[in-house]
Amino acid sequence: MSRPSDKSKIRKGDYGYIRAERKRRVIITAILFAVPLLIFFTALLYFKTRLNIWTVLVVVGCLPACKSLVNVIMLFRSPVMKEETYRRISEHAGNLVMSYEMYMTFYEKSAFIDAFAVCGNLAVGYSSDPKIDVSFMETEAQKILRGNGFKSTVKIFRDLNPYLERLDSMNAHKASLEEGIKFTPDEKYPDFSRNELIKHTILAICL
Repeated sequence: MSRPSDKSKIRKGDYGYIRAERKRRVIITAILFAVPLLIFFTALLYFKTRLNIWTVLVVVGCLPACKSLVNVIMLFRSPVMKEETYRRISEHAGNLVMSYEMYMTFYEKSAFIDAFAVCGNLAVGYSSDPKIDVSFMETEAQKILRGNGFKSTVKIFRDLNPYLERLDSMNAHKASLEEGIKFTPDEKYPDFSRNELIKHTILAICL
């Protein structure tokens, strides 16, 4: 499987997302800062003083820009997925619902997850992040999924080869892993399968 060729269509969960999102967020942040600063200097030139209502509005207007800047900093702290890693995983992905390049964040800790595969009640990931607290990330991600009504078990591998073997096993036993699971489509996402909804929930806790 090759990398997406049209960068404008790269979405959250696609390979190449981190690089594309860095560029997009930088542009958005620059605009968010530029607008209030333009208002500030225009008002300063007109009123000849900073003590006016426009200064207050500018300060308030900078809050979204500051929040966006924090996201930019977090994205630049995140690694990017190596192309070789993506290629090897995609060769074993088969018919599994996959997501790639996720910077998963919780209040206490964050970590880069190269890939997640979803099948039935299994959500199996691989992380090349040397600082990842695997147990913590598994537990917290599992809490989120179960809190959203999915009886999923989350497992994150730190070694690539065992992860690839698990993908092969999940593909070989896909029918049995999904057998007997009752699923009611979500009204907000009627076209999503259960596996895709689990993927969507995982992406919601990632930058």
